[in-house]
Amino acid sequence: MEILKESVIQKEKFRTTANKLLNHCFILKKKDDTRNDYIFIVQNRELFIEYFDLLGYKIEINEMQGVVALTNVAGTGRIRLRKIESIILLILRLLYIEKRKELTLNEEVIVLSDEIHEKYNMLKIEAKTNIDKTVFRDTIRLFKRFNIVSNLDSDVTMSDARIKIYPSVLFAVPNDNLTLLYDAINEKLNKYMNGGEQNDDEETMQD
Repeated sequence: MEILKESVIQKEKFRTTANKLLNHCFILKKKDDTRNDYIFIVQNRELFIEYFDLLGYKIEINEMQGVVALTNVAGTGRIRLRKIESIILLILRLLYIEKRKELTLNEEVIVLSDEIHEKYNMLKIEAKTNIDKTVFRDTIRLFKRFNIVSNLDSDVTMSDARIKIYPSVLFAVPNDNLTLLYDAINEKLNKYMNGGEQNDDEETMQD
């Protein structure tokens, strides 16, 4: 494998960018703290593809969405989510798709915390009728770590707290067709209604 030979600075940039991708799964063009990393990966895509291939990972560069996504070829290394976390992730994807239809490509998808709760309440889950504030805060923090969302207000438990959803939410479980994705999410959410899908854990995200 050819190693970057331009300078020590380039080698260090490759190392830090590769580690950031391993730690966060997604690198985004439209996120301030990952924009330069995204550009660096695009400019050196063959090197990154070759490097991660040796590690057993597939790197996907989607320039239309402005997302670099990392997945494990063997299907290992997944983040194991609790049931409530899986539901919130699916709701975030639904909201992203719905809001995206109303916006231009340059506009960001921002939802209110209350919209997530409203979507959850529509499921009428008898075992857990509301999302606990602590659980909600911890879940948003988890998805923030993986560059799926970011909170624009410090207290995400407030009903009017703004949460930015990134296009990486579409890659948490890959699907090339947004219409099929929308239908699949709705179907999966329906399985949680009235006590369906009893398992507490579900593998949904790559690490």
